[in-house]
Amino acid sequence: MAKELTYTEAYEQLQEIVSKMENADISVDELSDNIKKATQLIKICKDKLTKTEAEVNKTIAELEA
Repeated sequence: MAKELTYTEAYEQLQEIVSKMENADISVDELSDNIKKATQLIKICKDKLTKTEAEVNKTIAELEA
């Protein structure tokens, strides 16, 4: 993943992988690669959510001060 994905892009790609796995539209050979990619996508989403939460909490704290 050369370009940094947005949360929405990462989430959509993750949904595609999950959908393929649920519908058995993925071969055993592709499974390992897709699980690795899904792990990376989950990390991207988690990191973006954590950063956003910190920014929101900081803004709320500034407003309450």
